Amino acid sequence: MGSLTYDGTVVSFDDRLLTHLQIVIVQQFRRRESFTMSWLDPLSAGDGRSSVWLHPECHLYFKFSGSRVPAINEEWLRRLTDSARGSHGLVVTQEDGRLARAEGLGLRR
Repeated sequence: MGSLTYDGTVVSFDDRLLTHLQIVIVQQFRRRESFTMSWLDPLSAGDGRSSVWLHPECHLYFKFSGSRVPAINEEWLRRLTDSARGSHGLVVTQEDGRLARAEGLGLRR
């Protein structure tokens, strides 16, 4: 399980999902585009959802637990990219299209 750190908040996702998110986010930033990213909170944090506003000047840190880059699913990548460009922003989904739940959520000190 890897993590994404943004403004002191650490959100944990499976490495495979996080790899796809990293590709989409970097593509958006290269276009100088800002957008929201939303996900389901881990059950340990309640049954809600969270969103963050991402912009090209923000500082993101991607930490992967494994050393190998997972295989990239081009169709999943396309769906995530389309989502990031849409009015709802990047809605984090699993490979099968279901909403993705973060595995952990916390504050970095």
